[in-house]
Amino acid sequence: MNYVIALLVALILILQYDLWVGKGSIQEVRELETAIKTQSEENRLLKERNDALRAEVRDLKTGLEAVEERVRTELGMIRQDEIFFHIIEKK
Repeated sequence: MNYVIALLVALILILQYDLWVGKGSIQEVRELETAIKTQSEENRLLKERNDALRAEVRDLKTGLEAVEERVRTELGMIRQDEIFFHIIEKK
């Protein structure tokens, strides 16, 4: 009878070891859940960025307003019928 009890105790200890330390342990599951949350947040941010870039590409392909805005802000260009005033502030 003692052998059976010793065998059962050893079996329980082996199963507990796998639960707490082995592959698929509680700690590993928690680490994986944290990694999933982190990756999900990063994916959400990248999706928002991709959506904004898609919208910008769509605007650049279809409308002249977006192209005109880019030319004005990045290249400093003006239309033919406009007058450009450059104001220099005194220090």
